[in-house]
Amino acid sequence: MHYSKKTLKESIIILAAEKVFGEVGFKNAKMEDIAKKAGITKVTLYTYFQSKENLYLAVTFKALQLLIEQYYQTIDRYKDEKGIDSVLALLETFMTFCEQNYLYSEALLVYFAMIRSTSSGSDEAKLTDAVKDSLYYVKLQDMHNLPFKLTVKEIERGKIDGSILCSVDPMLATLFGWTSVVGYVKVISASGKNATPFFNISLKELKDLNLKITRQMFLNKNI
Repeated sequence: MHYSKKTLKESIIILAAEKVFGEVGFKNAKMEDIAKKAGITKVTLYTYFQSKENLYLAVTFKALQLLIEQYYQTIDRYKDEKGIDSVLALLETFMTFCEQNYLYSEALLVYFAMIRSTSSGSDEAKLTDAVKDSLYYVKLQDMHNLPFKLTVKEIERGKIDGSILCSVDPMLATLFGWTSVVGYVKVISASGKNATPFFNISLKELKDLNLKITRQMFLNKNI
């Protein structure tokens, strides 16, 4: 019973943090404002989350959990379809997820940038004490490769069923798709709810082009 109360309180705090981070950004967010939004004292907040970075990592962990759950749902929907259709659906799932969750997309990009700059966390000198002490950082490390692995598995399925013709290594193809989508995601996370077209090009057109180019790559046996 004590554990369930603790979990509930943490969920309330994380929701409050999402609202504050979404309104003013991570750098401008203050712990006292998060505590006020959660209806608790600042002292109580620090008993659950010892730093703002830890709280942001908790939001990031929640984002990754939701993204992975949507990946599994997409894979299940396309289990009887060709592998190429499942892979493209996963890319679209990621883009749509970011469209609908601006804060989550930004948090995920920040996290993966940190992972790259610290050699997957092995270069601890580049990590703050708050990050190193965060349980959510450990949890994220345990699962952050899963979206890539799920995509690789569907690419391999596409190679087996003949719907994917390119000879590119599945992980390399996955990373290519990831990098092509990251630019789109950065536009989404930067624009937020006030997203507007660039040069009279809608975000849907940009999204469709990403998917079209990726499909063409998979269908090209000379790649």
